[in-house]
Amino acid sequence: MGKGYRQGRIGEEIRKIISDMLLHGLKDPRLNSMISITAVEVTSDNSYATVYFSPLHMSNDPVEAARQQEEVLEGFEKAKGFIRKEIGHEMKLRHVPELIFKVDHSLEYGRHIEDIISKLR
Repeated sequence: MGKGYRQGRIGEEIRKIISDMLLHGLKDPRLNSMISITAVEVTSDNSYATVYFSPLHMSNDPVEAARQQEEVLEGFEKAKGFIRKEIGHEMKLRHVPELIFKVDHSLEYGRHIEDIISKLR
């Protein structure tokens, strides 16, 4: 059990809470689309938590996809206080980490690599 064990547990619990809130608790229409919380990384002093998300239904047009990602990011920023309050309530933490939301591009990158591999065959 290394140094990051507690941060990993806290990050996973935050991921579960935010995922549940996306299904049941958040009323913002920007967050009603299919969104996956892919990971949460908590700093060693528990002061910041970076939440990585990926919108699952994206447009094939790169400009439209970027606009959709920006809308979801704006929705998360608007709901940040409510999400922190719920995390504090659910986890009973003395200090709830400040949330930083970032788009996770790993699914897009995976599809890109898959396309390259299929072209090589």
